[in-house]
Amino acid sequence: MGSKSVDEVIDDAAAAAAAGVHYSELRLEELNIQGSMLGEEQPTTSGLENGLKEPFVIGVAGGASSGKSTVCEMIIDQLRDQRVVVVTQESFYYGLSDEELVHVHDYNFDHPDAFDTELLLSCMEKLKQSNAVDIPNYNFKTYKSIPSARKVNPSDVIILEGILVFHDSRVRDLMNMKIFVDTDADVRLARRIFRDTIQKGRDIKSVLDQYSKFVKPAFEDFILPTKKYADVIIPRGGDNNVAIDLIVQHIRTKLGQNDLCKVHPNLYVIQTTYQIRGMHTIIRDAATATDDFIFYADRLIRLVVEHGLGHLPFKEKQVITPTKTVYPGVEFSKRLCGISVIRSGESMENALRACCKGIKIGKILIHREGDNGQQLIYHNLPKDIANRHVLLLDPILGTGNSAVQAISLLLKKGVQEANIIFLNLISAPQGVHVVSRRFPRVKIVTSEIEFGLNDDFRVVPGMGEFGDRYFGTDDYQSSTPFFSDDKNRVSLL
Repeated sequence: MGSKSVDEVIDDAAAAAAAGVHYSELRLEELNIQGSMLGEEQPTTSGLENGLKEPFVIGVAGGASSGKSTVCEMIIDQLRDQRVVVVTQESFYYGLSDEELVHVHDYNFDHPDAFDTELLLSCMEKLKQSNAVDIPNYNFKTYKSIPSARKVNPSDVIILEGILVFHDSRVRDLMNMKIFVDTDADVRLARRIFRDTIQKGRDIKSVLDQYSKFVKPAFEDFILPTKKYADVIIPRGGDNNVAIDLIVQHIRTKLGQNDLCKVHPNLYVIQTTYQIRGMHTIIRDAATATDDFIFYADRLIRLVVEHGLGHLPFKEKQVITPTKTVYPGVEFSKRLCGISVIRSGESMENALRACCKGIKIGKILIHREGDNGQQLIYHNLPKDIANRHVLLLDPILGTGNSAVQAISLLLKKGVQEANIIFLNLISAPQGVHVVSRRFPRVKIVTSEIEFGLNDDFRVVPGMGEFGDRYFGTDDYQSSTPFFSDDKNRVSLL
């Protein structure tokens, strides 16, 4: 199913609207379940599900002279503190044969068959695996490819730029972000005429002949149809500074998560989409009304819970389908319970009950003020908790003090450290460090990593007092500055 473009926000809805940047609907990356011996319970493994242990690959596509190179240069300029490398699809043109050279003006350089896609795919796969590669260079005067002309080393960010980089699904699948530069056809033609007549010394008639014979048909037949695969569509290309700023901010967020996940392999950040980013924008907005806050917080909580359940051990199980066919599936552990940290953690209980019918849920109350937030006040836990896997529920991981106290109590009750999965919506790096260093076998599942803590030890940018906002005991009552549906609820989709 193709993705559709919608006017979304990343961090600032008004800024995104002013920029004209569009974000397509994205789907959560499916969890890859590793095989196990029949009947033997195995822990699920993350593999690359964090999506954060490889270079961040950005694909930039669009018509010829749309401003792709300018967009790439602007991204590189703003990411100057990161290692960034650009790979251009033009480097992978096939060299022309002697017969093709005779009729070079009749050769279509805008057709997918003009590129050595297999070599491009091989180079990108090696870079994705953090291996250095040799990139060819294409000489547009001789129309020959020079193999191994440039050595490219692994980098934090890899930008693949070209008119048809979205055409092959295998290449698309290597990308973490896909950007389509959408520039008016007249502007693209004017730029092409200027470039080819002034810089290349061609006459305007040959430029227009080539445009009408090859460039325009190829755009309509091959390039424009790939626009549907884009995660981000940038109108006006390099002239759209606000859109570039928003994209770079998102990349920086992902790179920050990358560094933290490399330090703490027990940290799992769910795959970010612009739907998730949009929901975060709504619940973080101080002007969001309570009913909208609850609606979108519940959606995010459900995603985190589902992801956390994916880390439970499983065993293989075969079932017979209604068509009398054997389906080789899996069965997750049923020895499970939830423990909510009162009171914010109670907001996550409904999502857990919706996912796990009849699940037992216990509670822990920890005094967060005075005594450095470490005073245990109350707990009510299942009697057989030592024999269960535990989903610890608390929407915000800040300093980590409360989490340490709660996990310490669970360990005292006999719960195995590796059997605890800590679920939260947002996590401050300081809290992740505290919990991970103290309990390296406890899995932390979150939807976003925050900038950090302020002088008052509050999470920033944060979302305020989560419990107060969720249960309606705060002062965040105001109309939400977004378009709403018939039920007066903020429309994200």
